[in-house]
Amino acid sequence: MTAVRQLDLAAVAWQRQGILPAYAPELGQEAAQVGSALALDLSRDFVFPTYRELGVARAAGVDMVDYMSTHLATWHGGLWDAAATHVAPIQAVVAGSVLHAVGWAHGQTLAGAPGVAITYLGDGASSQGDVHEAMNFAGVFKAPVVFFVQNNGWAISVPTERQVAGGSVAARGAGYGIPALQIDGNDAAAVLEATRRAVAHARAGHGPVIVEAMTYRRGPHATSDDPGRYRTLDQERADGGADPLVRLRERLTGEGIADEAALDAADAAGAAEAEAVREGVLALGPRPGAEMFDFVFTEPTDELLQQKAAWREESEHA
Repeated sequence: MTAVRQLDLAAVAWQRQGILPAYAPELGQEAAQVGSALALDLSRDFVFPTYRELGVARAAGVDMVDYMSTHLATWHGGLWDAAATHVAPIQAVVAGSVLHAVGWAHGQTLAGAPGVAITYLGDGASSQGDVHEAMNFAGVFKAPVVFFVQNNGWAISVPTERQVAGGSVAARGAGYGIPALQIDGNDAAAVLEATRRAVAHARAGHGPVIVEAMTYRRGPHATSDDPGRYRTLDQERADGGADPLVRLRERLTGEGIADEAALDAADAAGAAEAEAVREGVLALGPRPGAEMFDFVFTEPTDELLQQKAAWREESEHA
């Protein structure tokens, strides 16, 4: 979690420095992301993230330079191997990942395979029609998928209570025949346990589960957002509650699991990792321009091949 915090803060700084074009911070959501990711068996399960799941990707073992290549706009989809890591490319379409997850999960059912999909979405994304379609399909066909909702209190500038009817996303599960859990998303151990239960339920053939992790987005929606336009710093501090990293640190020291020296060393290691990732990102060169044509379709259309030929001719004579 501390490595994720360090990388997240660094990524915001990189965007301000002009290294990254844009970035969506996850400050305050580290427990929800790391705790849920560590509940998976990535030899058979598959992660379907949004644009805000740096913590999930880091906990799942994705190379962070490869991950940041998407935010750098070096290559659409990121440079990591999704088939090897079982972490799908970043999905920028709001709620788009839920459809992919349910489709993959249904495929596991048809193949008699044991994999479980976990898809991430926010409280704002839950208002999209894609989520209704995905949950209804998953409920009807008992697809082995966990809908992991990070309710961070805000749909960009709109508070949850103004755009989630019924009071919570978890409450909607009953309408689809899907069991739902609402948990403290800032308690790493609680997130880990709840997600393990949800994954076990799905893997046993009992169908989907909704896990709504109640957390708080402590920074802007994205680096292009100014949260001061819709909330004050005092409101942010009051509503955010206890920092999930502080809570975990106090638990580890209080129960004698780790001492301050070990945790300080983890902080230092996280800072060093962030610096190494920065250097790796800066070392990424431009990708071959032909890739924008090569990775569109498995079998390219005649029109796409014509576009590629025209681009090559223009670029060679530029």
